[in-house]
Formats: sequence, structure tokens, C-alpha cells
Amino acid sequence: MQIYAQQSLVFIAVPKTGTSAVEGALKPKADIIFSKRWKHMTARRFHTKIAPFLNRVLDLRPERFAVMRDPEEQIRSWFRYRARDPKQESVSSTKGISFDEFVLAVISENAKPFAKIGSQSNMLTSGKGDLLVNHLFLYEKPLQFRAFLNQRFEEEVILRQKNVSPYVGAPLSPEIRQKLRAARSQEFDLYARLQDAGGHLQTAIG
Repeated sequence: MQIYAQQSLVFIAVPKTGTSAVEGALKPKADIIFSKRWKHMTARRFHTKIAPFLNRVLDLRPERFAVMRDPEEQIRSWFRYRARDPKQESVSSTKGISFDEFVLAVISENAKPFAKIGSQSNMLTSGKGDLLVNHLFLYEKPLQFRAFLNQRFEEEVILRQKNVSPYVGAPLSPEIRQKLRAARSQEFDLYARLQDAGGHLQTAIG
């Protein structure tokens, strides 16, 4: 997470949506940077803990922006990322595991360490499902997102890819896809709302 006082913006960094590229490009503009274990702070935590502090102490009420990715592709990105773990015996490694097995582990009630990846809906919404970012962008429409950044930062923002995982075949069977969509219906519904909004979903937050 990064906070930009001059632009009155805060970036909610949803994992596996190109966050390293965004933070790398905007780091010189950031007034407050949360890193390491706080890099991927949820919008809910920001809303309940950080936003009131910024308002009370700094008189700052920044708009929140984030990027969301196709839920299946976001999970596939996690699968490929963890497949590159050099220690095959690591508890986080997905080597030797099929993508079907990974998805089933992700949506199980007691996920094993290699399948603990969180969810985009938990990153972006309240406990009741309300969206807690003002500007949500579609990962699959990068030009739209970049246009927003260029306009708000009043200069061309160049996003350079970072932490790209090597290709690993990861087909998903129709049966497991159906189970995934049922288990994470809230996330797929939010993604559908974002698509229906043309790739930029704007929300007023009280």
C-alpha cells in the first residue's frame, strides 16, 4: 500500500494484479509506504484503521484505487508463482501438484500452507460485501488504468513488469471450475460488476 498526499490517493495492492509494477512506478510520489507484511493491507483494514487516522491527524481523505483480475487467472498466477519455489519440499511449493488439486486446496475449509492465498473479494470489500475502494480497474484493460494514473499524477506513468513467473501449464477441468465459482461466488460477482462497468467501477464510500 502506498499513500499519495498531493494526489489524495491510496493504492490498495491486491496480490497478483501487477502491484509491484505500480508501486515501483509511483514510489517516488508516495508520502507513506507500507511494505513487507503490510504491503497487501486490505481495503477493510485501511477503512477501519488507517483512514480515520489520516482524516483526524493529517486532514487527508484520499480516494482508494485498486486493480482486480479474473479470479481464475489470479489463482493460476499464484499457482505458477509458487511452482517456481527452488525448494521442492517447501510447504509453499506447488511442484508436483496439478492446478485442479491446487484450486480444490484453495477453496477447502482448511487450506494447506501452499494454498493459503487469500481472495480478491476479501482484499476489496467489507465483511458484508460492500466495495471499499473508490476506483476499481480491470487488470485485463491496462490502458484504462494507465490513463487514470496519467490524469491523476499529471504525467505519463510507465509500468514495467516485475516478478513475472515462468509459464507452467495449468488447465482447469470444467467440474473444478464449477466448484471454484460456487465457492467464490462473491468474487466472481464483483468481477462481473467490474466488467459491466466497462473496466472502471466507481464507488462512493461513506
